[in-house]
Amino acid sequence: MTHQQDRLEASLPTFITTIESNFGEFDSHIMIVDTDDYWAMKDCSLCGTGCNPGGQPPLCGADLDLCDTTLGAGVIFPAGKDSSAQRCSLAAGRYITRDDPDPVEAFLCTAKVGSGGAVDRPADAMVAALSSPLLGTNGYPPGCNQGFLRDDALLVVTIIADTADDKSSGPADAWRKVLMDAKNQDGDAFQLLVITTDLNIVGGLCGPYVGFTNRLRTFVEIVPHGLIGSICADSYGEFFESAAQDILERCDSFVPQ
Repeated sequence: MTHQQDRLEASLPTFITTIESNFGEFDSHIMIVDTDDYWAMKDCSLCGTGCNPGGQPPLCGADLDLCDTTLGAGVIFPAGKDSSAQRCSLAAGRYITRDDPDPVEAFLCTAKVGSGGAVDRPADAMVAALSSPLLGTNGYPPGCNQGFLRDDALLVVTIIADTADDKSSGPADAWRKVLMDAKNQDGDAFQLLVITTDLNIVGGLCGPYVGFTNRLRTFVEIVPHGLIGSICADSYGEFFESAAQDILERCDSFVPQ
């Protein structure tokens, strides 16, 4: 995912800036979600703030908390090769808000998650991120993602994966149900953005057609508002420009249930 992360780093800050410039008075929450339950550094010399460049792998002297190794928790301490390899300081804890002095810089710190690690399960991570234990709702004690989800806000879920996510559990319909439940059964209250392999469609950018089911593509097709792009595109800028316009139009007409 090294090259894909470079493309993401080049395009997403503009997407964030576009949303903020058009809706600067709104209280946006931006969270990078942990897609595994693993934290380790193979090369401690890569360490920034929070771990020791002279330490011993895999922890390199890092002081970790439970949320640092919880699937679905907001990422504030990326680790490994090609990551920011530092603990990022966010005003709200595990997601970016307007209280952060430089949201784009905060995004670049948290989103540079690295090119290695355990098996990624992006759909499972989305399900966990929106669960009551992590949100601290429905009688659960305060969770890793406390305060992130709000009834009066449009929810935008972005999944970026170079595979079809054949590791996450459940059919795509179960993932759709999680989003519907999170937004009080209002299909107009969330937007799904997916960048994934397009080997399973004719004429895709990733190479010759290969017949398999990409549940992430199915996921986009069964939600009321979804947009899909190719992980093999030279740039993700056009995809996020289109997504920004959709989101801005939806925000104008969004009425919380």
